[in-house]
Amino acid sequence: MNRIDQLLTQIGNGLQIALGPSPAHSRRTPAVSEDKLSNDTDKRHAAGLMRINHTGEVCAQALYSGQAFASRNPDIQSRMQQAADEELDHLAWCSQRLEELGSQPSRLNLVWYCGSWLMGATAGLAGDSWNLGFLEETERQVEAHLGQHMDKLPAADNRSREIVAQMKLDEAQHAEMARESGASQLPESVKSAMAFSANIMKQIAYRI
Repeated sequence: MNRIDQLLTQIGNGLQIALGPSPAHSRRTPAVSEDKLSNDTDKRHAAGLMRINHTGEVCAQALYSGQAFASRNPDIQSRMQQAADEELDHLAWCSQRLEELGSQPSRLNLVWYCGSWLMGATAGLAGDSWNLGFLEETERQVEAHLGQHMDKLPAADNRSREIVAQMKLDEAQHAEMARESGASQLPESVKSAMAFSANIMKQIAYRI
């Protein structure tokens, strides 16, 4: 495909991820415990946290797509696509858990997707090592965020906790893949800006 065809494909994929139903996935949900959440307040809190995680996975798909589109290195494109494919599982698991909790994804997912795609494309244009560095730092920050959610989830919500635990493990593996592939360390100012924008997303996605 030429670049126009690739861009149109990217737009179609983005609309499907941000607005479509739960995507096809290869692994079964890690949530195997019985659902013991009965308190409405706990359900709303768990749904807010899982909505953040779902939105984070929408953003991850956008970042990978933008990074792969802007990169001219076939190996980097392949690695980005592999990570994106593996994290489709996360998107599906979070979507399923939101349904179980009687909730729904963020109504702003298309906004989050577009902004993240532009960030990913910018990282891709910066060169392969910076592209991988952006991927590594993203995964490190997401891994830390998921660790916080393990503590914030209601004590009885083992199903959400099982999903988050597997997601956290996968994020760590993707970060290590980027490091071993030649990722450059991002400047602290860039890391801080990434964390700041992620915090804004989390505060809004928890509610909307």
